[in-house]
Amino acid sequence: MVTPLIAEALQTVMTDPEGLLPARQQMALSLGWHIVLACFGVAFPAMIFVMHLRGIRRDDQVALGLAKRWAKVSAVLFAIGAVSGTVLSFEMGLLWPGLMGTYGDVLGLPFAFEGLSFFVEAIFLGIYLYGWGRMPPRRHLLMVVPMAVAGVVGTFCVISVNAWMNAPTGFRVENGEVVDVDPWRAMFNDLVVLQFGHMWIAAYMVVGFSIAGVYAFGMLRGRRDAHHRLGFLVPFVFATVAALGQPFVGHLLGGNLGDRQPAKLAAFELAETTESPSPLRIGGWYDDGEVSGTIDIPYLGSLLAQNSFTEPVRGLDTIPADEHPPINIVHWAFQSMVGIGVLLMLAVLLFWAARWRRRDLLENRWFLRFCVVAGPLAVVALEAGWIATEVGRQPWIVYGFMRTSEAAGSYSGLWWLLGSTAVVYAGMTVGAVVVLRSMARRWRAGEEDLPSPYAPEPAGEERR
Repeated sequence: MVTPLIAEALQTVMTDPEGLLPARQQMALSLGWHIVLACFGVAFPAMIFVMHLRGIRRDDQVALGLAKRWAKVSAVLFAIGAVSGTVLSFEMGLLWPGLMGTYGDVLGLPFAFEGLSFFVEAIFLGIYLYGWGRMPPRRHLLMVVPMAVAGVVGTFCVISVNAWMNAPTGFRVENGEVVDVDPWRAMFNDLVVLQFGHMWIAAYMVVGFSIAGVYAFGMLRGRRDAHHRLGFLVPFVFATVAALGQPFVGHLLGGNLGDRQPAKLAAFELAETTESPSPLRIGGWYDDGEVSGTIDIPYLGSLLAQNSFTEPVRGLDTIPADEHPPINIVHWAFQSMVGIGVLLMLAVLLFWAARWRRRDLLENRWFLRFCVVAGPLAVVALEAGWIATEVGRQPWIVYGFMRTSEAAGSYSGLWWLLGSTAVVYAGMTVGAVVVLRSMARRWRAGEEDLPSPYAPEPAGEERR
């Protein structure tokens, strides 16, 4: 039996122009892989800063040791992220010549700033890595600040391009030509602040839960010292703030989605027809114009999507069929993101409520097990959110102006390129895991000062 999800995917493959599918798969692989590393570039420096600051202020050798270790981990992730980010830069022009050929003048500014941010981040990461014992402690700590700012600015620039695709502005089309280009207006479009905020908070969720999960795993193995407790608590605090704030930012981002992209909202809500009020549909699928298998909660769809108990969600039957996204994929991606987000929010509330009642859940093995899987769950939510955003915008690459099929090239070797990229990314993944596991083993064996690549000889301990 062919499920609705498979049938929908097969129909998409059969109707897409030749060359479009490998371009989509290539972009999905590259972006889906790189976005996790980008999260560490955004959030990890802030956690390193807090840990290093604690070490200086409290003369806490455990905190200083963690900051030093985290910086070396950050360097490994930055190195492989540089490769995947470079691949993405080339792919924009190679896979989507119609987009860049038409709108290159509109999108050039954020890409230029993103490149500059990358170099600033690399420079100050190097200074921070090699500054241990060679700079006054507080000056050394300040080297994290431009590194963190550059990571945030670079991510903002990339997100601004995506936000522009969802809400294009900063140009006019006259006689089929793009004129009156305002790259600043395009970069600071109507959606960029909220969409960046959503991604920024998601980065702290991914990194916070992932790093906390590493130390939770260590505690499950019996390593319950101050090193593991502090290594858990600092990123978990960041993850807590992010998990509690994300639903509110996501709700704000979804405001007016019914006016901006009604087909995307209808797919989110699995709204086949316009209903007033609209229910919230959990689960289910859309097949041949029929919705089935859902759990309906009356009124909640209108409340969450339209901030009203009566305002309807526009149905898919009111939107031309050739403007429908892959409905089931979008619906399940959106619900997966929201479901995992709610689960993580409830988990952090449980932890701090228990702590307020003087119960330490770090002594509970089931909670530690959950923390180990919380990082991968946050990554799944991140990827699901991007699927909902990107696939939900289809068939448009620039919403209302250019379809994705018009942006793709017609190269014959794209499947070979996809295969080669998959091999490269698999190799980088294995390499990163091997290096990080080797570093962890050596740290556990007592080798605190692992050498940094191309570093000068150690100059002693951090001066106080």
